[in-house]
Order: sequence, then structure tokens, then C-alpha cells
Amino acid sequence: MDGVYEMSGRIKAVFEVMTFASGFTKREFVLTTEDNYPQAVKFVCVKEKTALLDGLQPGARVSVSFRIRGNEYKERYFVDLQAFKIEPLEGAAGAPPKAADDLDDNPFNDQF
Repeated sequence: MDGVYEMSGRIKAVFEVMTFASGFTKREFVLTTEDNYPQAVKFVCVKEKTALLDGLQPGARVSVSFRIRGNEYKERYFVDLQAFKIEPLEGAAGAPPKAADDLDDNPFNDQF
């Protein structure tokens, strides 16, 4: 897929939904990368994608798929990282816990 990027890290902040007079909605969040030099990167979810952030808490490890969007307004230029997919990473805070019946398939459960 052209123009699609992915970044992973920990959720630092999730902001409230913003609704504009036109009916357009957006919601921003900040992801801290887990590199040698961590970066706090702001993303935006628009329209129905704002629901992707429901239930996500700071500290949750996620992978974010996004597109880079740019526009001009009154001779000023703006860039947004527009997220369209957010997936919890395995074993991450905020990831859904395993169901009890999933644990029954593990042959090592009898040892504990």
C-alpha cells in the first residue's frame, strides 16, 4: 500500500473528541516511540476513526498505521499523521487478557 506507514510505541496521552461547526470530528493522541531516543509523536483520528481511541489508556503498547496528510491554509502549511488503524501489541498494557479457556490448552499449566 503506497503512502501507508506504521509506528509502534506507548500511548502517552489521548485527548477529547473535537467537533467543529461543519460537523467534522477529530481526536488527537500522542505515541512515545521506544527507540534509543524516544520521540513523542502526535497523531489524529478523524470522523468515525475517533472511536479507535475509546478504551486506550496511557502506557498501552500499540502499533499505529497512518497516512501523512498535508494542506495549505492562508499561505501556511500543515501536516497531520492521520491514523486509521490501532492495534494492541502482544502482552501490552491495555491489551485484552487471555480467556481462561485459552490457558487450558497449555500443557505447562499443571506444573503451577
